[in-house]
Amino acid sequence: MSTKEDYYKILGVARSASEEEIKSAYRKLALTYHPDRSPGNSEAEKKFKEASEAYEVLRDPEKRRLYDAYGHEGLERSGFQGFANVDDIFMSFGDVLSEFFGGGIFGQEFAGTRRARHGQNLRVSVEIDLRDAARGLKKTIEIARHETCPACKGTGSKDGAGPTACPYCGGRGRVIQSQGWIRVSTTCPRCRGAGQAIANPCRSCEGTGLAAADRKIEIDVPAGIESGQQIRLRGEGDHGENGVAAGDLYVQVYVREHPLFKRDGLDLVFEMPISFVQAALGDEVEVPTIWGKAALAIPAGTQSGSALKLKGEGMPSIQGGRRGDQVVVVHVETPKKLTARQRELLRQFAETEDLRTTPERKSFLDQVKRYFAEDK
Repeated sequence: MSTKEDYYKILGVARSASEEEIKSAYRKLALTYHPDRSPGNSEAEKKFKEASEAYEVLRDPEKRRLYDAYGHEGLERSGFQGFANVDDIFMSFGDVLSEFFGGGIFGQEFAGTRRARHGQNLRVSVEIDLRDAARGLKKTIEIARHETCPACKGTGSKDGAGPTACPYCGGRGRVIQSQGWIRVSTTCPRCRGAGQAIANPCRSCEGTGLAAADRKIEIDVPAGIESGQQIRLRGEGDHGENGVAAGDLYVQVYVREHPLFKRDGLDLVFEMPISFVQAALGDEVEVPTIWGKAALAIPAGTQSGSALKLKGEGMPSIQGGRRGDQVVVVHVETPKKLTARQRELLRQFAETEDLRTTPERKSFLDQVKRYFAEDK
């Protein structure tokens, strides 16, 4: 069970809070615990990350619905794992935090040079078989991403000298314009907030410090994964600027439909035809499972549509532990062609059979009698 604190409690809002109330609550906490206000304060950084994670979930209608229904565990099963670090937050909430701190009613308190950009997260999808989903597997995937430029080693400069302070803003990343007593801070138009400029850009990356690269990455697909779930590979996304942390790679896994088995949670449903004789007299048959083969006992008198279970022959839980069952749904087949001898034997059987004594038939006839009695 997750030990994380309730997101509504972290933001100090009711579970019925509106989108604007949630945003306002996060705004106050972000202003209090922003890393630029409390540099080196690990406790403040922790609270900033907690508040940002809570806001990330509660501002998103789908994540909020999932959280309200299933809590932290439901989010984790969907692939949501929060923020790895503060740079993750700045990448996700750049527009929101700029609104909060980049001027406006909060003045210049958080104005300054633009942070080097965190690497972008990447998303890819893979398809696997149901057997692979049951057993788990290692799979190699190919991705295209941006990596540190090998020519300039990420400096963006041809001669390796690296950037210098922007001459327009003096390295602050922002310029202040005054009109009377009104002072307005805006992003520097020359360096676009970086506070730095490169005099001799690298030709390979055009001064960005990043170059396109194709990579093969091996992923571990856990046993029991369900179609639509995600695997998060930290640091396998685009590389960041100037050595800042790389983004993450999200692998969406889709499980192809199996020709024999249908998944129902941890159980696997297998439909199988049996003969009238097998249903009437009982039998023991060998059936396929996702793990191989298993013996199935068909009790005498089995009715068409009955569900028989093979314990432990289903899918494993992705958290480990028990496996589900294989549910075998049997369908009694009526023969379409009979030999003369078979027809004779069935007639002899019919002469000995009292259809009124079978429980299902007796119940049916009783219902019909009550229906006609009530109709009079």
